[in-house]
Amino acid sequence: MVTQNGIKLAVHLITNHFGNLVAKVCENLLRKGTLTLEHLIRFTELTREQVKNSLLVLIQHNCVQAYSLEVEGGSTYGAKANTQYLAIFDNILHRLRFPKFLATVSENFDNECVELFEGLLRDGRLTITQMVARASQRENPVAEDVVRDSLLKLVTARYVERCPVPEPVISKLDKDETTAKKRAAKSAKINEITETLEQSVLAAAVPMEVIRFSVTTNTGSCVNRDISSNSSPIIGVGEKRKLDAYGLDKEPSAEEKELVLWRANFEEFIRGLRHKACTENVRKRLDDDAAMVLKAILEETRSAEEKVKMESSVPLSLNTIFEAVIKIEVGRTMTFDRVQALLVQLGCPQRSSDASFSIGLNNIIELARNDEVESIVKNRYGQEAYRMFRLLSKSGCLLETDKIANDTFVEKKDTPKILYKLWKDDYLHMEKLAFLGFKQPDFLLWKVNKLELWKHILDEMCHAALNLSIRLAYEKEKDNEVLNIPKEKRVGPVVERFKRIRKVWLLLESALMKLDDALMLFHDF
Repeated sequence: MVTQNGIKLAVHLITNHFGNLVAKVCENLLRKGTLTLEHLIRFTELTREQVKNSLLVLIQHNCVQAYSLEVEGGSTYGAKANTQYLAIFDNILHRLRFPKFLATVSENFDNECVELFEGLLRDGRLTITQMVARASQRENPVAEDVVRDSLLKLVTARYVERCPVPEPVISKLDKDETTAKKRAAKSAKINEITETLEQSVLAAAVPMEVIRFSVTTNTGSCVNRDISSNSSPIIGVGEKRKLDAYGLDKEPSAEEKELVLWRANFEEFIRGLRHKACTENVRKRLDDDAAMVLKAILEETRSAEEKVKMESSVPLSLNTIFEAVIKIEVGRTMTFDRVQALLVQLGCPQRSSDASFSIGLNNIIELARNDEVESIVKNRYGQEAYRMFRLLSKSGCLLETDKIANDTFVEKKDTPKILYKLWKDDYLHMEKLAFLGFKQPDFLLWKVNKLELWKHILDEMCHAALNLSIRLAYEKEKDNEVLNIPKEKRVGPVVERFKRIRKVWLLLESALMKLDDALMLFHDF
């Protein structure tokens, strides 16, 4: 789901990281869908060179994917004429989570892996040659073998992957879809088509599994090339590889085609964060033991999962689950029967020991979303509104005003006011039943439409994240002079001011990270 405030947030992130020109190109792709180079030049009113450079930056940082449409008869148009560009909204939003991704790597690997991974987050796509060159230029230079070992560790853990195909070819869209795509960008049908197109393009671009996480590389020489005067250096060490394979320049040479590019695998990090969210929700609803059993199951099946948003965990036998539990130190105190009882608590029916057990992850995520929305309603509208909303959310059907008042013990005169306020703010769905007769009042029915509500909540969260990001950027710009004062010259009032600035920063960044946790719950999980 891509909301209007979500697009604004994405454009703000790109503006902060790469400047206004790149953000203008990205915004057109987000709002209008896939576009050719010529269309981008016309819509942005920028020069051809500016649009090309902006696209190169966005592709380098995994925010745009190029592709070609298959023409009837199996042939394709020329690369320049038929190349389309698609903005990847999720990858842009993932830039908010870079600190979380880096923290995950820090928890599991040594400093060399952290340095290498931080370089990939900062620079987008790199070859091994470039990684080695960067490591050799650090204050404490690192040998090539150490860099290759660090890359191997990260690829084995699936935190790093080979970059997708530069320009995959996909089947031509149906005429109806193509026509519909040209209508208003706010149309729900357009969103659906765009999501389907994005899924098709990304699926076609992903290398085969055996290649995607293969560390056998063929590095080639880099070629000097400036990307954009408005952006920070992407490649560094005085060299930049050619990105002609994206249809922006001449056909790449055979040597350049053999270059292997690596990038951070966002999918694996989101999977890990989703598992963590499920585990913490179970801990909150049930207890530590149930959370530990779920964590053991997810760890055991991590390598078997193929999708981020799997509806349920991979089926495992009770014996396998018990073995996974006792691998954890605190799990060694558990008995076989206790594990079986906890599985029942987690939603698995009672079965024989040789049967397979699978836990519904989507159900856990739905419960977590319900808790989050109920918390928002309680804090914003009060206890009585919370009781009404909770009743309607759990019932899942239309309820009449008086019944809601009776079941929630709220005064009947206050009930319509509260329900109207929730409806006005898009938290409830209302239906009117008109009766025939003289001056008969309308009969009002209320319900919670969860899918529409979650989209509304996501849009509100994107709006809040945008405001926090703008405030954080403002605070950094406002106090830039104090921050640039050398440490040895910070004396007297300057020290206190510096501490206050750091405190404000930490509070804003912490609030943004917590808000992003909730945002992932409704968008990424």
